[in-house]
Amino acid sequence: MKSFFKFTFASILGFLVAGLLMFFIVLGIIGSIVGSSQDKTINVKEKTILTLNFDNGIVDRAGKNPFEEMNFESFEGKSKVGLNEILKNLKKAKDDENIKGVYINTTSVEAGIATIEEVRNALIDFKTSGKFVIAYSDIYTQGSYYLSSVADKIYLTPEGFIEFKGLSAQLMFFRDALDKIGVEPVVIRGKNNKFKSAVEPYMYNHMSEANRLQTMTYMGSIWNHLLEEISKARNISVSELNTIADSMLIYNAQSAVDYKLIDELKYYDEVLAELKTKTETDQKDDINFLSISEYSNAPKSGENKKIAKDKIAVIYASGEINMGEGSNKEIGSDGLSEAIRKARLDSTVKAVVLRVNSPGGSALASEVIWREMQLTKAVKPIVVSMGDVAASGGYYISAPANKIFANPVTITGSIGVFGLMWNGQNVLDKIGINTDVVNTNTHSDIGNMTRDMSESEYAVIQKGVEDIYNVFLTHVAEGRGKTKEQVDEIGQGRVWSGLNAKEIGLIDEFGGLDAAIEAAKELANLEDYRIIELPRLKDPFEEILKNFGGDVKASVLKEELGQSYKYYNEFNKLLKLRGVQARMPYAIDIR
Repeated sequence: MKSFFKFTFASILGFLVAGLLMFFIVLGIIGSIVGSSQDKTINVKEKTILTLNFDNGIVDRAGKNPFEEMNFESFEGKSKVGLNEILKNLKKAKDDENIKGVYINTTSVEAGIATIEEVRNALIDFKTSGKFVIAYSDIYTQGSYYLSSVADKIYLTPEGFIEFKGLSAQLMFFRDALDKIGVEPVVIRGKNNKFKSAVEPYMYNHMSEANRLQTMTYMGSIWNHLLEEISKARNISVSELNTIADSMLIYNAQSAVDYKLIDELKYYDEVLAELKTKTETDQKDDINFLSISEYSNAPKSGENKKIAKDKIAVIYASGEINMGEGSNKEIGSDGLSEAIRKARLDSTVKAVVLRVNSPGGSALASEVIWREMQLTKAVKPIVVSMGDVAASGGYYISAPANKIFANPVTITGSIGVFGLMWNGQNVLDKIGINTDVVNTNTHSDIGNMTRDMSESEYAVIQKGVEDIYNVFLTHVAEGRGKTKEQVDEIGQGRVWSGLNAKEIGLIDEFGGLDAAIEAAKELANLEDYRIIELPRLKDPFEEILKNFGGDVKASVLKEELGQSYKYYNEFNKLLKLRGVQARMPYAIDIR
């Protein structure tokens, strides 16, 4: 027996030691990966070409965690690039004598159309230097083609394909499915919020007329803008471009050349040969290609070593709005409020730019952030830069700004609120589950999912929702210099494109992040300044340990569900909603 315990103890001890060693080995590997991802200054060689590939996606600001977009089944990394880095590097490359041109080589651009617009505008500015921009791909999605349309030459593989068909929005409705399983949605919308259609998939089995009208309006506005810009770049009329899309005239690579969407059909080696000629590189030598991420670590040509004292704080507000701390992918009322407050209390920060990329979320969390915006506006200029989406709660937190910038294709508005609860009594009856309850007061179990809501209870919640909508209208009216009646006229939960929003006074100017920073500089009367970015990105090692489990789960689900993951994700979020919501009608993904 003594021998048994001896060997058992030795085995347990050996297992623990091995596990501990493995833990430290894994930590060492992670540490080396994190260390290798940190900034290391590089020297740009002569005759270098800056390459743009956005197949893995663009975000407003990329995090430092190298495992954030890791596929934990294949262990393949899919790092997204930050829009802030793209804009900064294209501006830097414009004046860098060692950068001879830009090579766009991307099949798709995993980003919203407004983000693509900002990169495209930056490329237009880059071309004023006289340097070339060449685009080549095997396949062009509508997003990658729109980006590439500014290139001097657009090339396609001889057997490649280009997508050019117009925009489409498809909604999934769950009403019939909910009826079959016996779950009843309890929907409370703000007064006259007929356009606030986030809850429609649970109320109906088709689009309401109001929702169809708003969707057609903003999608038509966005499509027309894309066609006008492509028309300028390619010298093809808008009517001809619509005919090409309507008649499905692009059916193979040659037809894309025939209708002038593509300049020539070329193989990759032929494109490389042309790039070598353009950079005066010997055909036997390799081209000096440099990615955006690599170029981020190159010093700016003629960079002034003097550090300006005055600052403009660029604060990133990306993702849904909820209570709490938040993260790189989610706006937390505490975290974002702290960042705005920090900028307000810092005497060296002379102006603030809030970059908003959010479909909204919790009305209460939006109100908490709105208060910090209001306090900041009282002491220093604050400018909002809207990204792909700045709607509902995203607009709520933008309303106090001195100036609001958006792109013509930004999705914004959706000034409205709703509440959503569930009654699952029928499904419990079907499977033979009974519940009983003891209350100390008449309505102690209000909102209980196992019973119907009384008329008086519904009326109280309806009144609360309408009060919040009234507060929303008041904030927007004060921020935009309108009456509440005027805001309600363009509110009611209605979604607008940036183009529409400028016409009705919800935004001030067209432009991206750079334009907003320039406006903040002028409002603060600054000459020399430097940019600081808030909230501070957390230590990558800390982020890895904190989010590892969630990243693994999300990665596996994305791999298994594919394109359906976004529907699962949206439905899962709705089931977790708490309190009154100021959020978009549904996830809008324009390609």
